[in-house]
Amino acid sequence: MISRRKFIDRTSAAFAALTLLSCTDGGADAPVNLVGYGPLKPDPEGLLDLPDGFHYRVLSRLGDVMDDGAPVPDKADGMGCFQGANGELILVRNHELRPHEGDGTLIPAGFDSADGRVLPGGTTHIVLDNATLAVKRQFRSLGGTIRNCSGGVTPWSSWLSCEEAPVNPGERYGEGLGQSHGWIFEVPAQASGLLNPLPLRAMGRFNHEAACVDPKSGIVYLTEDRDDGVLYRFVPEQWGSLHRGGKLQAMAIDGLGDLRNWEQHSVTTGQKFTVRWVDMQDVESPNDDLRYQAAAKGAAVIARGEGIHMGDDEVFVCSTSGGSGKCGQVFRYKPGNADASDTVELFFESPSHALFNSGDNITVAPNGHLVVCEDQYTAVVDNYLRGLTPNGVPYKMARLRLQTELAGACFSPDGNVLFVNVFSPTRTLAITGEWGRFVT
Repeated sequence: MISRRKFIDRTSAAFAALTLLSCTDGGADAPVNLVGYGPLKPDPEGLLDLPDGFHYRVLSRLGDVMDDGAPVPDKADGMGCFQGANGELILVRNHELRPHEGDGTLIPAGFDSADGRVLPGGTTHIVLDNATLAVKRQFRSLGGTIRNCSGGVTPWSSWLSCEEAPVNPGERYGEGLGQSHGWIFEVPAQASGLLNPLPLRAMGRFNHEAACVDPKSGIVYLTEDRDDGVLYRFVPEQWGSLHRGGKLQAMAIDGLGDLRNWEQHSVTTGQKFTVRWVDMQDVESPNDDLRYQAAAKGAAVIARGEGIHMGDDEVFVCSTSGGSGKCGQVFRYKPGNADASDTVELFFESPSHALFNSGDNITVAPNGHLVVCEDQYTAVVDNYLRGLTPNGVPYKMARLRLQTELAGACFSPDGNVLFVNVFSPTRTLAITGEWGRFVT
């Protein structure tokens, strides 16, 4: 597999001449002649339009009876893919369900209950045959949680499932709860059934969205889905042992407290800033005020930090409503070393809703391109899988035809299969095709 860095080295010259317009409100495509994988072809099933040479398979859908006897839950969101044993692939899939949503299925055990019933949010596992992609088994692996939005894979083969729900008992959506929520839960890829869930409280309580892990340091980077959120990192006491605790910090940039480009254009594409990290206190935050504490210490505000992915010594962060037109931004953060400081730059800011609209979940393809799931809900929902070249040029990879969003994009370890969720009604898809055919 070509690494992202090698791909960029080979292709940067080809993309150097491509430029983008300033953001407009739903304007026509910018004058960028990028073929990509070719035009999207209408799907006769009315689900997902793809280019010629690409195909999808529905692996799992809402209501399918799993091996534990329960039906597949709704609202499939973030997802990770792992190499299993014996020629198996493992998908761990979030379900973003509130306390009184779901189909009423009784869940035997979980973190918390409401009105005597284990909460429906959590994760399910899908175990596949690596060669055929046939489903070998499905089961629930985490229960009793709220709005498990996205998360991230770890280098030690677990999934970090993040609650987008800093809710206390008695509050809205917290009626009948026994515990506070807004935590991260770790789900081993090798789980065989329901876990005994333990919240990773040292990683903070806030409106969690997604996570990614630097495999070298074990540091976990965390996004916060708020209009005035910040980017966090968790420095663990021990690599691979998040339950042992660590230090939660927020990203700060001297002289720059706002990366959103809403009120004024403070950040330009490619402009690099030196990063420092400020320590957070009272990280269990009963009042959901960590972002205010962070801003008071100089942390840089980001508009709805959602998807985050660890590339080749770099972290990509989606700001879903950042930019002057609130079309979306993507930031690139690079950890430093003994000779260089940490830096962050605006990698991409959408010039048009027609080119890139409300990027959410994000992953890195084997060819080094970013793959972004759009997340916008308007009268006419038109959500795409968007590609972003190494030079930040967007193109269409797929179009969802249903009135919902795509989520949880992740590649198989060999890079041959792109897995993605249709949020509601739940469908988990496997996309295969001619990934090496990209044309500029």
